[in-house]
Amino acid sequence: MLNTEEFIERLVELNYSHLCVVPCSFAKYLINAAINSPDIEYTPCASEAVACSVAAGLKIAGKSPIVIVQSSGVTNMGSCITSLLKPYGITFPILSSWRTYNEGDSEIQHKHLATELPSLIQSYGYESVTLDNKDLSHCLNQIEHSKNSNTICMIQKGSFTPVELEIKHRLDLSDYMPRSKYLQILNNKFRRTDNVFIGTTGNTAREMYTFMQETRNFYMAGNMGGALSLGLGAAMAGKKVIVCGGDAEYVMHMGGLTTAGRYSKDIDLTYILFDNESNKSTGGQNTYQAHVNYLEIAKHSGFSVEENVITKLNEFEVYLKKVKKNTGLKMIWVKCDVDPETPRPPLEHVKVNRI
Repeated sequence: MLNTEEFIERLVELNYSHLCVVPCSFAKYLINAAINSPDIEYTPCASEAVACSVAAGLKIAGKSPIVIVQSSGVTNMGSCITSLLKPYGITFPILSSWRTYNEGDSEIQHKHLATELPSLIQSYGYESVTLDNKDLSHCLNQIEHSKNSNTICMIQKGSFTPVELEIKHRLDLSDYMPRSKYLQILNNKFRRTDNVFIGTTGNTAREMYTFMQETRNFYMAGNMGGALSLGLGAAMAGKKVIVCGGDAEYVMHMGGLTTAGRYSKDIDLTYILFDNESNKSTGGQNTYQAHVNYLEIAKHSGFSVEENVITKLNEFEVYLKKVKKNTGLKMIWVKCDVDPETPRPPLEHVKVNRI
């Protein structure tokens, strides 16, 4: 393992200025150390394409950024890499986790790139190297080389020593009820109905499997940011759909909101935004989105919104009566606390392609 805090210190000594990040559990300790450090700027980004573009802007303006993403997100960077970085000769270090997959796992979103990530990187016209997680000096040399070359450095699991967030960077959501309480209400209200629930990737889908056993659920293991659009397609096909999303998921592909808004009168689709202010499944870091008014964005995209943020269970139950009564395109914003880790849905429950 690399000493994570020393790694960040050395990056600072090498004059790296920003870490443009879409969190990944493989890099959570590296991210924590960057958030803790006053000497390098942690820049959380809505998507990997955004991270890549922000880093490009920093680089052409004279700064020295590093991009950190997970392997599934390398696909989101493809257009930026091939139509911006390569044509303009813009280079900076890109670090990507290399997620593994064992046959029979329910994390089917990682199966393809578990073996094909180097081939994907090569198709972009880049080289791939596995980041040395035993020799810090060699690791830094690899990063320095990628600073001025078309190279993506791949991070293996367990590469960095544990680092906890300093107390001032930790979230306190104790004023809110955990998401599980709301999911249990959904289960009770919609059990054995024809409503279809779409669970976004990460802990939302996991918790739905645990707390919503009696509803019709689709557990989306990957494709973060696509839950609403998936639900839109199902609603356009005539299904009554409720999407269970999250704050990080909401911003990743917001074009889904404006696309859904075109069909606001013709479908029955409810989008529940469960906002725990964090990337829970990748380490619990703050999403730093307190400046975002999710309801106003949705409202001006064509959604009928519940004007007040829901913070109590009885408020949630009142709103669900409206969901059952009214069709159309609707959205609710629920502030919630996090739950203890729940099991992933087993493969036979995830690998379902009919609703």
